[in-house]
Amino acid sequence: MSATFTMYSTPWCGYCKRLKSQLEREGIVFDEVDIEQHEEAAFVVEQANGGNQTVPTLIFADGSALTNPSVAQVKAQLAALDA
Repeated sequence: MSATFTMYSTPWCGYCKRLKSQLEREGIVFDEVDIEQHEEAAFVVEQANGGNQTVPTLIFADGSALTNPSVAQVKAQLAALDA
């Protein structure tokens, strides 16, 4: 199964760590990018969040974004993309 979204995060973000572990437990495949290591990734996050570097930010294949979502919200977004 290939990744259907990218999770933008930082290594110190507790919300990122929690969401990552929940997604992995659910078997949801995703790519992860550390915005502190990739300047262009920080810009992507800023564009999705009105200029703020808020993480976790998830960007889906269709260009939609979720900021600090629950696993239920991620599943709902994935289901909507499959429809």
